Parts: sequence; structure tokens; C-alpha cells
Amino acid sequence: MKSVLRIVTLIGLFVSASMPVFASPAGVWELETRDTRFRLELCGDGTQLCGELVWLSDADYNEQYKPYLNAPMAYQIRQVSPSRWKGDMRLFGHKLAGTITQVNENQMTLTGCAFLVACKTYQMFRYSK
Repeated sequence: MKSVLRIVTLIGLFVSASMPVFASPAGVWELETRDTRFRLELCGDGTQLCGELVWLSDADYNEQYKPYLNAPMAYQIRQVSPSRWKGDMRLFGHKLAGTITQVNENQMTLTGCAFLVACKTYQMFRYSK
């Protein structure tokens, strides 16, 4: 029995060591369309993710989204694995069940579904001036 426990423990250590750990997701992230930016930060117990809409381009279609500027879009989304968070979000006034996955230090994927049928995936890239 002790040898089985050791093997399970070693497998667990190997799997956790092989999972990539990226830089903090904290920072400003821009959608691939380059018309929207969000500020994300770790919050709650330090592993949860919070965020807000902080910038919109001057494109005409963004006029309708200006009421959501500086409003929370994510509040204490729980971390489900390293570099992955799941929870409810509000994006441009719509409630979504979403997943944010950090692909690498400078890229994230945001997938959100409204009513479990209308789903959309966005690529986000770390923004720096």
C-alpha cells in the first residue's frame, strides 16, 4: 500500500511540475480587434480574477458600450487550474458564463457563453504603451 501511495504522490508531483506557470495575469489586456482593453488583477484570496473595461477605441460601434467603461466585467472568478479561471462575467451588459485561459505571458483566451448557446471566443494580448 505504501508503494502505491508513493507512486501516486510522484505522479502528482510530476504532473504539477510539468504544468506551465506564467507571469501574473495582472495588467491591461487588449482584444485582438484592438478596440477594447480590460484591466485584470488577482483578487479575493489572491488566486481569483477581477477585471474591468478600461478603454474603447473611437470606432462608431463602441459608442453604445461607453456606459460600461470602468465598470466591473469580472469579479472574483475562481481559478480552476494553473492559468485558468471560470465564472460569471458581465461583458457589455450581458451576463456570461466564461473561461479565461492564460496561453502564455502575453496572451489570454476569453470564452463566454450567454444562455448556454451563444458562445464567442476572443484572443486578448497584454497591452503596453
